[in-house]
Amino acid sequence: SVLGIFATRNINLTKLESRPSKNKAWEYIFYVDFESRLGSKVYQEALGELTREAAFVKILGSYPQWEQQSG
Repeated sequence: SVLGIFATRNINLTKLESRPSKNKAWEYIFYVDFESRLGSKVYQEALGELTREAAFVKILGSYPQWEQQSG
């Protein structure tokens, strides 16, 4: 299972969204947001396995974690 790729590495999923494919009936595209440092070993391993399992993978972006300012 694709979700197992994240679970076995203790990667926290913050969003999982499905949308119907515009190209094929009953086919869905999944958008996944998860917490991981870009380029970390865990990230690279998960991405490598994901690209082997999924028909299509595209990275839409990487964003820094929000940190509350003290004061």
